[in-house]
Amino acid sequence: MLPFASVWKRVCLKNKRPCSFCGTMTFYQERIVPWLIHLSMRQRMLAPYRDRVVSSARGRVLEVGIGSGLNLPFYASTATEIIGLEPSPKLLEMANKAARKTPIPLRLVEGTAEAIPIEDHDVDAVVTTWTMCSIPEIQTALQEMRRVLRPGGRLFFVEHGRATEPRVRWWQDHLTPAWKHLSGGCHLNRAIDELVENAGFRIERLDQGYMRGPKPITFMYEGSARPQ
Repeated sequence: MLPFASVWKRVCLKNKRPCSFCGTMTFYQERIVPWLIHLSMRQRMLAPYRDRVVSSARGRVLEVGIGSGLNLPFYASTATEIIGLEPSPKLLEMANKAARKTPIPLRLVEGTAEAIPIEDHDVDAVVTTWTMCSIPEIQTALQEMRRVLRPGGRLFFVEHGRATEPRVRWWQDHLTPAWKHLSGGCHLNRAIDELVENAGFRIERLDQGYMRGPKPITFMYEGSARPQ
């Protein structure tokens, strides 16, 4: 549920009032937002990023925030199994339909990145694509990703986040409070490289720069990291 909807729901429960607003926001979050995410992530300009990042994953792969399964066609034959983690039942339903696009064994799991239901040191690679922006407790989630990686495993990521230009950062900071309420919790101003390093990873490759589009939402971080 959207953050402000959750607050309103607690107020309604405390006062024992019917909550039509909460019902409307729950419908928006559970039914409308998944389709908005799917449509926004289908842009052709994202394909080169997916190809570079997703095709690098090898062995047993955990994709955090698999969404509607748009990354599935980009996995190389060197990936032997894909575990797709996703908190949204609607997006998992869409990912299940997309599973026919890959011959690689796929297991879809409903759950959150802050409590990954996988044993320690159980996967060879973790993949995230435009996911870290919307995880509520991102530092906890990154520590969980490090936990499930085997020794020598790697985190592959492409994310949008905090820009290098002060003027763009100003806009990101001022837009994020409203933006995250409308876009499933997406933060425009997260410094992805700092978050990854603070969770105990060593970044081995990082490319940064703007993609075509409005600067506050198009500053990209693309790279890979290993647990320290």
